[in-house]
Amino acid sequence: MSRRARTRLAVQRREPHTPAPEPMIPCPTPEPPREERYPLAKLDFLPKRLTALLLLSLLFSFAQLAPCRAAKLSPQATEIQVYPQRPTPSQPAVPGSPSKQHTTPEPPKTEQYTLSQERYEKAVAYSRAEYILYFVSYVLGVVVLYLLLRLGIAAKLRDFAEGTSGNRWLQGLVFVPLLVGALDLCDLPIHLYGHSLSLRYEQSIQGWASWFLDWSKEELLGIGFALLLVFLLFAVMRWSPRRWWFFFWLAALPILLFVVFVSPWFIDPLFNTFQPLGAKYPELTAEIEKGVHRTGLDIPPERMFLMEASKKTNDLNAYVTGFGASKRVVVWDTTIQKLTTEETLFIFGHEAGHYVLNHVRNGFLFFAAMLLVAFYVGYRGLHWALARWAQDWKIYGPHDWASLAVMLLLLQVIAFLAMPIANGFRRAQEHAADIYGLEVIHGIVPNAAEVAAHAFQVLGEVGLADPNPPPIITFWLYSHPPLAERLVFAHSYDPWSKGEPPKYVKSHEP
Repeated sequence: MSRRARTRLAVQRREPHTPAPEPMIPCPTPEPPREERYPLAKLDFLPKRLTALLLLSLLFSFAQLAPCRAAKLSPQATEIQVYPQRPTPSQPAVPGSPSKQHTTPEPPKTEQYTLSQERYEKAVAYSRAEYILYFVSYVLGVVVLYLLLRLGIAAKLRDFAEGTSGNRWLQGLVFVPLLVGALDLCDLPIHLYGHSLSLRYEQSIQGWASWFLDWSKEELLGIGFALLLVFLLFAVMRWSPRRWWFFFWLAALPILLFVVFVSPWFIDPLFNTFQPLGAKYPELTAEIEKGVHRTGLDIPPERMFLMEASKKTNDLNAYVTGFGASKRVVVWDTTIQKLTTEETLFIFGHEAGHYVLNHVRNGFLFFAAMLLVAFYVGYRGLHWALARWAQDWKIYGPHDWASLAVMLLLLQVIAFLAMPIANGFRRAQEHAADIYGLEVIHGIVPNAAEVAAHAFQVLGEVGLADPNPPPIITFWLYSHPPLAERLVFAHSYDPWSKGEPPKYVKSHEP
């Protein structure tokens, strides 16, 4: 899988902004739950690079529950900016098609996800290109692994490693980086094209030199994790040939938790710059503190950080990450540029909901169970595959270093087939977090429903969220409900006016 992603009681004085009206395209609310490219507004489409069996497994789980990223919701602003008001269509348009009606400016009320003609066409084109790239990447991964086995390349890499030393673990120290590097080089064109797409559609502003530097850092981290996990895997396989899938699962879970715990301190700073949020935005920090107080989370101001995302991306994000001593709030500087303080507070409320509603714990247990099933299926599949093709692939048995390529191939297929199950679980959690975010800001900011809906609108416009993703794409790839659906829900969820208690946040004391 790849590299690796969601506020102000008194809004600062806004400069009037009345852009020339242009036709807007209402984007229909999709039927079944879908998702966007980031946690509050999108989905991670580009899969992780192929690494080792366990690295893939752990990162597959890690991507689901780690930083609970808000929305792939990314220069320093001297004042919190307000996104320009958008006119709404004077007459309803046919769902999913451009409106030809001219509009006149109205007081802002965001009840439907709308895009201008230009943004609509870009959103559709960008989304379709990413969908195709995603499936091509998976197919390419399977084909490359099969060819490495069928052509005997994995066996030749093993022979080379065995020729360097008579010590088995020194052989692994040579073989694992060679296999991982070969797979990642074959996968590199997919990532190059994906970055070129993000540049073309103005989602990224990261230059190629910086991009390659980040890619190289991820390669080194990936190879390091691969060595650790593969060595552990093969040691367990030799110790318990019939139960290694279970004992390795037990050993892998603490490693996963450790990575989640230390990531805010040691991994995230390798790719982005962080600084105290209160140093530049004390008002925003004070408002987030109100949200923290209402949620009951223990996140003091010194654990609130500003990430300088604008050096690399135009995306918006704010999230809560880590756990225990590493738990913290992170707000991207692009979010402060393009969202109001109230809207950023809603995003924080959504992310805080993941902690308060125990989504991190439940997600870990759910994906740990999936990981156990994947290991068992991999164990059975490995023996089945070797019984049929070991001679053709020149693999001596499960303990052969070259068998790692077989397990990677099996895991590639298992991860793909498990994607709808994992994303269905995540969509349910993200919907609950939306409810929590709405309830957290209710009573703290005026017109909370409009604040949340407008935040979704901005996220969709900036991130080119697909206005109407195909149902199969939603089912297979979307880890969040679709943006259009979330926007409408933000306006429809109002238990207070019906005299009903809110679902999660019972107290309205700030």
